[in-house]
Amino acid sequence: MNRERRNTKKERRIEDRGQWASKTEYILVVAGNVVGLGNVWRFPYLCYKNGGGAFLVPYCLLIVVLGIPLFLLESVIGQYTQEGMVTCWRKICPLAQGIGYGHVIIKLYELSYIVIQAWALLYLVFSFRSQLPWANCGNTWNTANCVGLQTSHSSNLTANRTMLTNTTSAANEFWERRVLATSGGIEELGSIRWELALCLLACWVFCYFSVWKGVRSSGKVVYFTATFPYVMLLVLLVRGLTLPGAWKGIQFYLYPDLNRLADYEVWIEAGSQIFFSYSLTTGSLIVLGSYNERNNNCYKDCFWLCLLNGGTSFVAGFVVFSVLGFMAQKQGVPIDMVAESGPGLAFIAYPQATAMMPLPQLYPVCFFLMLLLLSVDTHFVAVECFITTVSDLFPKLFRTPGRHEIFVFLICLSTFLLQLTLVSEGGIYIFQLIDYYGCTRVCQNFMAMFECLTVGWIFGVDRFSNIIEDMMGQRPSVFFRLCWRYFVPLLSLIFFILYLVDYKQLRINNWYIYPDWAYALGWTMTVSSVIMVPLWGIGQLCLSTGTFRQRLSILCQPVEDPAWQKRQMGEAETSLELRTSLS
Repeated sequence: MNRERRNTKKERRIEDRGQWASKTEYILVVAGNVVGLGNVWRFPYLCYKNGGGAFLVPYCLLIVVLGIPLFLLESVIGQYTQEGMVTCWRKICPLAQGIGYGHVIIKLYELSYIVIQAWALLYLVFSFRSQLPWANCGNTWNTANCVGLQTSHSSNLTANRTMLTNTTSAANEFWERRVLATSGGIEELGSIRWELALCLLACWVFCYFSVWKGVRSSGKVVYFTATFPYVMLLVLLVRGLTLPGAWKGIQFYLYPDLNRLADYEVWIEAGSQIFFSYSLTTGSLIVLGSYNERNNNCYKDCFWLCLLNGGTSFVAGFVVFSVLGFMAQKQGVPIDMVAESGPGLAFIAYPQATAMMPLPQLYPVCFFLMLLLLSVDTHFVAVECFITTVSDLFPKLFRTPGRHEIFVFLICLSTFLLQLTLVSEGGIYIFQLIDYYGCTRVCQNFMAMFECLTVGWIFGVDRFSNIIEDMMGQRPSVFFRLCWRYFVPLLSLIFFILYLVDYKQLRINNWYIYPDWAYALGWTMTVSSVIMVPLWGIGQLCLSTGTFRQRLSILCQPVEDPAWQKRQMGEAETSLELRTSLS
């Protein structure tokens, strides 16, 4: 009878919050979240920029010392507490709940990346045209300085260099004048681009129906969205390697410049890429892990997921630079004149290259479909994480049947309306500002440092190791405990200081300088998440009763988890009954 009552309570809890229907769903959702745009348009460029094959040395080393330990730490926190990114810290260390609120703010800034989906969707629609609009200059938006592909085929290198300094490519004009209709600056927002607004609306509608039932719906969507990009990546890889000039591009991508290893900026770039690509210090891994069964072996999951993410980044470099090598040979220019990072790579260089290939409609469709699906997973996971966190903070308000769907709808609608500014004529300036300051290295390193200080020193690395052993039957190695206590906080602090010392103001295309109020707004976004950690701690110390030492002691003690205790008691009773029946 007692066992049946316990099972009934457990089923009721699972119905209230939900759990992954299978281990496969969890793996696919996390893989879809961590394998994203950073693998395609950021890692290859950083590899080329920071010494080619030599960049893999700090990157692989920091994966081992920084990436995998943090990945495991956040996954275990979620799985142990079964809570969102705020309430999980309440159970581990009430004084550290500011880390969770900082994660929430970073997550809100991350939602701006949905505009990339809108761009990719619009390009995907244009890719089905018989004449690709970024391949020639005979369009209404083109200027007299436009250069189409027919001019770019010239083999005269010197002439091309002179030409390219005085003109703009058709792909560049399509991006800036047709898609974005870029204004003169952030001060001039201009009108809303209705085509992009419709694409943005379509992305939010898809997101709503992916998360409106919680993990019961998002767990099903990823069977397609997390796997199909690999099919597209394989198609593009095979095609890229068969292009003329591809191997020169790959050589350019991987050629090791060992002198770059002495440059601390290379190490900072590698650490930043790991934070960005592995979705560390944003709370996503905590929330996704919280929907696991308590005995799930996330120890093994973390290793394979990190390996998958790193491998995808490496392969994506071959896809990108084989195409850039082909493009450089066709135009008769060095590869460094066509290699770039971010939106410029995805929406200018790559479309222009695919327009030079046979079957020019096929490869843009594959590329932008892959880009769209890579960003879809990251987007609806960010929304799911935010909704889960708020629901865990106010379970009686948002877990009532019917209210959850309404709450999700209101979040999606309000965010869509706010993001209409991102699809205005000045939207690209707002997006770049949020990307540069809202999710900056300051936030990443600061959060990583305090996560490890909380778990390694306040909660206790031995207690944390005991939890892992209780859940998975496998105790973490001494190496992980050293990383949580010493290596990760120290590296994060060093990167944090070096970033502030080497800080450079954001510029667009090396010519547009933001007004002073925009830089002030940017730093406000950076500080808004970072300040939550000390602000919450000071507030809790002031509101608690007792002497300072008593308040500090209470707030640093983990809150007992009744569900965990009941489960442990249930397993002990079952074991006792089994031994009794056998005797």
